[in-house]
Amino acid sequence: MEMAELTALLTPDGLRLLDALPVMDSAAEVARTVTRLRKEGHSPDLVSAVVTQARLRERAASKFGPFAERMLFTRAGLEQATRLPIAARHAGRLRDAGLSRVADLGCGIGGDALGMAGLGLQVEAVDADEVTAALAAFNLAPFGDAVTVSHGMAESTSLDGIDGVWLDPARRTAGHSETKRTKPEDWSPSLGWAFDVATRLPTGIKLGPGLDRDLIPDALEAQWVSADGSTVELVLWSGALARDGVRRAALVMRGDDAHELTAPADALDEPVRELGAFVHEPDGAVIRARLIGDVARSLQAGMLDEHVAYLTSDAALTSPFVTSFRVQEALPLKVPTINAALRARGIGRIEIKKRGVDVDPAQFRRKLVLRGDEEATLILARIGARRVAILADRVSR
Repeated sequence: MEMAELTALLTPDGLRLLDALPVMDSAAEVARTVTRLRKEGHSPDLVSAVVTQARLRERAASKFGPFAERMLFTRAGLEQATRLPIAARHAGRLRDAGLSRVADLGCGIGGDALGMAGLGLQVEAVDADEVTAALAAFNLAPFGDAVTVSHGMAESTSLDGIDGVWLDPARRTAGHSETKRTKPEDWSPSLGWAFDVATRLPTGIKLGPGLDRDLIPDALEAQWVSADGSTVELVLWSGALARDGVRRAALVMRGDDAHELTAPADALDEPVRELGAFVHEPDGAVIRARLIGDVARSLQAGMLDEHVAYLTSDAALTSPFVTSFRVQEALPLKVPTINAALRARGIGRIEIKKRGVDVDPAQFRRKLVLRGDEEATLILARIGARRVAILADRVSR
């Protein structure tokens, strides 16, 4: 969003026009809406702004639920925003640590500050991008004096009177739509600056889940977070926000349910064992936190291969930290053999999962002959030197 579009949008008439737009489910509907608004005499900037915002609000519902209907976004801001249930959990940790006034440095469109203010914290929010800061101010306006939003740099923000800090460094090039990832030394603020703040005040630092683990200071708690099967972020916690004896954590959220696995360090893996009656796929947060071994022991399971993040067991056990499958048959990873098994079982719908093998699931699916009313999961994996296809039934989500 450009400043001219924002200026046109942030008027009573502009916001009323946005709220009155219908749902646009296709490119043709978008084009018709643009044409209609232009014929009604609305400026190009306003038409672009309201149509873009209407589309972004539809996408934002998955992160912000009904709150999205009264929020404003940029494409990049929405992509990088924390989902509201996760933001609320982070805010709960800040509140439970006894913090009352928090600086949100790099607030984006205000997703995390929304969670903090919703739990009664005083928030000083700052963003380096002028348009993004203006959108955050709009989104957080219902909280009145509990939240202040400023356009400025994190590094020059006064922390006098602040109890704790929430930091979300800009990890992509500047812009509101198409952006590219940058290196830690080029983040704004830099990772080194963020770590320095963390030594002085209780701090939560939101980062991408793929951060090089060698960059994580030993003194910080590292918590990987997944939502509905996707690993979405890594948060590093310092001071009163870091839990005693916890240095590795995997927070797994599925819908409204949350489950967490914690440990003082990386867990030792269980030994490799023969394929059993069940295969378990650990959640991405568990894999990133390197807590697969702890999950394996809870399931009486071992590794399917020492280099592949699949577990196998004979015990009919599962947990919130894995997706479990009951093995039907193990086959060589050869299309004719797999097709014969699919045909014999009348399988017409197949879910394909793979690890440790150089296979494109979409291309592989086109080689399969799927006919029948049954469904199954096909797990393509490497076990030692063998490439195998495990035909299985999903028993947990």
